[in-house]
This record gives sequence, C-alpha cells and structure tokens, in this order.
Amino acid sequence: MLDACAELLDETGYEALSTTRIAERAGVAIGSVYQFFPDKRAITQELTRRNVEEFVRRVDRRFLEEDYRGWWEAVDAIIDVYVDMHRKVAGFKSLHFGDAVDLNLLDSDSDNNTVIAGRLRGLFLKEFGLADSPSLDLAVLVAVEAGDAVLKLAFRRDPDGQPEMIDAAKQMIRGFLARQLKALPPVR
Repeated sequence: MLDACAELLDETGYEALSTTRIAERAGVAIGSVYQFFPDKRAITQELTRRNVEEFVRRVDRRFLEEDYRGWWEAVDAIIDVYVDMHRKVAGFKSLHFGDAVDLNLLDSDSDNNTVIAGRLRGLFLKEFGLADSPSLDLAVLVAVEAGDAVLKLAFRRDPDGQPEMIDAAKQMIRGFLARQLKALPPVR
C-alpha cells in the first residue's frame, strides 16, 4: 500500500490521492487500507516516516563505508543521498520529509527539519568529534533548512535537479558551516 501511495503521489500529487485509488493500485480491497490507515493523510505520514528512515540508513551506510577527510565531504555525501533519493525513490520528491503533509510528523514537539538536523548533528558529533553546544545545534539546523530550500528549488527547475543549483547548495552549506564551526569552542 505504501508503494502504491508513493507511485500515485508522483503521478498525480497529494490532492488527487485517495484511499480508493491507493487500494486499486495496490490490488487490495478498500477495507484492507482502512484496516491499517484511517485516511490518505495517515498513509502519506507513514510513507514519509519510511522515507526519512531510508534517508538516515543511507547516510549511516555511507558514513560506515566511506572515509571522509572532514565534515565538508560528509556534507556533500549527505546532499548526494538526498538528491539520489529525490531522483529514484517513489514518493520522495512529492513528500521530501513530510512538509507537504505534516511539519511535525516525526516528533510532535519539533518540526521535521529539526528532527533531521538532530540526527545529522549526532552523526557529526560521533564522526568528527565536534564539541556539543547550542551553537552547533543552531548551525546544523540552519544548514538543513537552507539546504532543503535550495535543493527544492533545484528540483523545481529541473526534474532531475539542476546541477548548478545542487552545487550551489553544497557550497553554501559548506561555507556557512565552516564559519560557524570555527567559532565553536574546542573539544575538551
């Protein structure tokens, strides 16, 4: 059902999505859909959760498989994962991290990008020994928000993501974080 929902989102968008169309595409009775999901919003929320978990898994896997000379290469790798999922994972380009459906989907107290920033911040702390501080939290959150906005623009201009805009997002985030991280207190 989630796969059917993802395909339909990419084909017709959220407004045209219905539980009936999802059931038809999935080849199940409408009652089966309602057994697990009360409405289309609940299905898209679960699809978003799945996409976020897949994003985190892919980033974790890259961190395990690849050695980075520094956090700046890790930033590029994270953006590359986002771009790859936008191009290849059904439903991702329609939902991203749930902004089209629910800004507080992943955590009732924090918006989705704040949750993503927290997970990425954790990776940076673990992998690069950065000092934990409110300044680091703010820097990563601003980088996630800015990167998200520029990457969405890249895909609005080109279905595969305008390459120059993707490169600009990487440069912007690296430059911003470089300035912010220099100002952080040293690790003790």
